[in-house]
Amino acid sequence: MFTIEHEFDSTVITLVDEGEQPLQEDVVINNFAECVTLEQLDARTDQIQKITLSPEQVRDLAAALDLPEGVYQIRETGPQGS
Repeated sequence: MFTIEHEFDSTVITLVDEGEQPLQEDVVINNFAECVTLEQLDARTDQIQKITLSPEQVRDLAAALDLPEGVYQIRETGPQGS
């Protein structure tokens, strides 16, 4: 299950684990114009762990989900001329 909320400066997506036990803590994804942050409570330390990704890292992650094992680099191409 997940929720989507539109805030003033970001879109907030919360992923709720509904799988088999043991369940993981919710993951909160904040999508800002300049970066994306992922936050999750670490139950062992009772602290929020935060990861910040650039838009390019998010693009690469999205591409990587559908690719086989290997090393890849996405290269931007300019407009196609005639």
